[in-house]
Amino acid sequence: MAIDFKTFNKIAPMVAAVKKPILLRGRHGIGKSCVVYQAAAELGLPVVERRASQMTEGDLVGLPSTDGSVTRFCPPDWFAQACNEPVALFLDEVDRATTEVRQGIFELTDSRKLNGHRLHEGTLIFAAVNGGEHGDQYQVSEMDPAELDRWTVFDIEPTVEDWLSWANENVHGIVWDFINNNRSHLEHNGDIEPNKVYPSRRSWDRLSECLTDAALFEEGADTDALYHLSCAFVGFEAAVSFTDFIKNYERVVNPEDILKHGKLEKIADMTLVEHTALIEKMDKQECFKEVMPEGEVANLAEYFAALPSEAAALLWKVIGEGHIDNTVALHQTQLKDGRWVSTVLAEIYTGPQES
Repeated sequence: MAIDFKTFNKIAPMVAAVKKPILLRGRHGIGKSCVVYQAAAELGLPVVERRASQMTEGDLVGLPSTDGSVTRFCPPDWFAQACNEPVALFLDEVDRATTEVRQGIFELTDSRKLNGHRLHEGTLIFAAVNGGEHGDQYQVSEMDPAELDRWTVFDIEPTVEDWLSWANENVHGIVWDFINNNRSHLEHNGDIEPNKVYPSRRSWDRLSECLTDAALFEEGADTDALYHLSCAFVGFEAAVSFTDFIKNYERVVNPEDILKHGKLEKIADMTLVEHTALIEKMDKQECFKEVMPEGEVANLAEYFAALPSEAAALLWKVIGEGHIDNTVALHQTQLKDGRWVSTVLAEIYTGPQES
């Protein structure tokens, strides 16, 4: 059964606590490497990364040396570091490695040693592969039961929320907005046609970096260049939608439009999906974490009262996860039409109130 990154981050420390090796399996570009680095940072460990697919047997076990009577293997520098100090030893693309390299990793995961050199007590082993459920889409080797038995195996299927949570501080806000409003374009989930470019979580991150550096998110930027770059990173279909989204971006409603400026006219034609996306953006920007000024509470109240019931219920939940004073102030706010927010809230959950 596949799990998302939120679940993985919750249970991985339990495996790390008993020094068992962790193997992440999943599609390319979903963030497996990124989550390993995040887990290592949480544990206070530097990451020593090696691509198993690029290693020879000598790269793993080291080279022999002799004092004239006994031959020993000198470990490579990266392995010596993992033996001498606590690190997160990250072996990527293990299922693309040669049989000899995988046999060496077999011993490493089984007994935490290799050619007589033992890992530091605080060192943890991580690995990532594309095999498992999606293995038939990649040029990878199968891992037999004895090999898998040495790993703690997590099949990863991250949610869109996983990416949005990470991307909130790591990609340009326009890219975040686009994915939040067009979630099907985050990544391709169907069958893959050979040689066709598809979007992935990684490719959106790379595109964001490129467009930001080229100042193509700025007003008046070259949209033709933006389109062609987008095609190169995320493929034709996603690029068409993304370019169109940017051309019309001034119509996108942001939290500050509602909370600071009270521009309720901008929500006149918004759909439930668009309201949900806006509320989720308010949540990601932590709009309700601190006590809100009175004017912003008044604007929030008018927006709340104008929402479809499903969106209003979601907004109330998000507000409730912030500062308690905001919940109290909103509940006690009177609307421009004379109603109270408390009345609107009661109608959402119980139906219209009798006069």
